[in-house]
Amino acid sequence: MIINSSQSIHSNNPLGSISSRRVIGEFRSSNPDSEDKQALREQQREEASVVRQLRARDREVRAHEAAHVAAGGSLVRGGPSFTYQTGPDGRSYAIGGEVQIDVSAVANDPQATLAKSSQIRAAALAPANPSAQDLRVAANANRLASQARIDIAVQRREEAQLEENQRAVDEIENTGNGNTRAGETGVNNTISADGEITNFSSAAPESAPPPVSSVTASGSANLQSSDEVAAINSFLTTTQRVPTSMLFNQFA
Repeated sequence: MIINSSQSIHSNNPLGSISSRRVIGEFRSSNPDSEDKQALREQQREEASVVRQLRARDREVRAHEAAHVAAGGSLVRGGPSFTYQTGPDGRSYAIGGEVQIDVSAVANDPQATLAKSSQIRAAALAPANPSAQDLRVAANANRLASQARIDIAVQRREEAQLEENQRAVDEIENTGNGNTRAGETGVNNTISADGEITNFSSAAPESAPPPVSSVTASGSANLQSSDEVAAINSFLTTTQRVPTSMLFNQFA
């Protein structure tokens, strides 16, 4: 809340003093009409001076509060309110006023609080002649800004720590993935017609003889070495070349 101190303006010759002068003058002057006219002119001059002062004060107060409102912007809570004084002419003149503004910190947002504190300070110091209350509000805005800067520094330090921790986790994960790829053998699974699973590896064995397949009556594939196949073929060839002898015994 920004408050402009009120200032009352009074006449040096308050109303009602003329009548008392007139009573006293009746005993001192042989020309009471002349005294009354002189006293009336003096009162009128004083009243005119008071009205001029009140008008000037009214303009000053309204301009003062208008400056607060213009600089405060969205922080202003309602329009300015004024304290009035009735002048000798029967009119009311503003001799003081105040403007309410929001000076609280923005929850969980120090950056927004810092910007807000700057606007609060600008609103407090907007008038040409800030009041004592205006200066106190500006000082509070400076303290709010200092706290916001501290909160921003802490927040940035925490964010930097989180980023560093995340980089460390990513490096560990990348290292683990690289070891897994290096140890992979590229094994693929296929399913045969009879439902059995056969594993095919992309990594060839260090020394493997070329397999030769023969199909048995059951239809299953058997893998044999080349030496075994050669021995079988030699046996079959010999069997074909040597005729088989048959012995028949004849009984009488």
